[in-house]
Amino acid sequence: MNNGKNLKAVAYGEVLWDVFANEKKIGGAPLNVALRMKTLGCEVAMISCVGNDEDGEAIISQVKSLGLETDTIVRAADFPTGLVQVTLSERGSASYEISYPSAWDKIVLNDLARSSVSDADVLIYGSLVCRDEVSRLALEELLQAEIFKVFDVNLRKPHYSYEMLEQLMHSADFIKFNDEELLEITAAMKSPFKTLEENMMFIAEKTNVNAMCVTRGKHGALLMWKGQLFENTGYPVEVADTVGAGDSFLAALITSLLTGKEPQYAIDFACAIGALVAEAPGANPEISYSKIETLMSGIKV
Repeated sequence: MNNGKNLKAVAYGEVLWDVFANEKKIGGAPLNVALRMKTLGCEVAMISCVGNDEDGEAIISQVKSLGLETDTIVRAADFPTGLVQVTLSERGSASYEISYPSAWDKIVLNDLARSSVSDADVLIYGSLVCRDEVSRLALEELLQAEIFKVFDVNLRKPHYSYEMLEQLMHSADFIKFNDEELLEITAAMKSPFKTLEENMMFIAEKTNVNAMCVTRGKHGALLMWKGQLFENTGYPVEVADTVGAGDSFLAALITSLLTGKEPQYAIDFACAIGALVAEAPGANPEISYSKIETLMSGIKV
């Protein structure tokens, strides 16, 4: 599948091992987004940090084999490669226990990382990486660049503050929430509104960011783009687990929008990819374009 048309992207943040009951898989929201954008034809670099250990070597080897630029992943001698214990509910919903400190808490920018951002079209970043001052300060430097910035809200208690989230939203050109995250953040910002649509408008007014999306699990997603709202009501699939579904959704949505696809097509395409990731185990299953088209054509939205 190749929708990216040479779109250049940089993802910044955590790379780690998701540890399930019987296996472990590479993960971290920014890495998941980056890997999916690569399959969509984008040129992608990952800025992060791993430990000087076997887990770090294995991540770099695997990420490189999947086609991402890895010279922007630095090594920390004093901190281990990140691990996350993933627990799945009977419905496949994931909860996470995130080790701290991990190497990705200590990202230090090298010259290649800086130049990769200055040469790119889009920078994707999340909130979790800001739990440590070292990685947060590196991100603050990158956010000064003249580039389209995508903020992937990724609330993992207790690793965030509302003050920090507001700062990250103000730096963005596009914000991605899930429905629970949007309502939690707007409640903290004293929003008087109840509906997702009203609260999207509230965020737009407060942050001056007029492009955003809200995922709603099996009920699809909402997109605000150039002053208009677009909706997909979801695709029915049998959920294996929800790990990485929102990340692939975001990758597909941003790739589509920034390569000139119509917004309704973009949200439909993104919801289809997100659903197919939820249908398969783990964050980064292979997905064929024909499978996406079949899902999109099989239901009216």
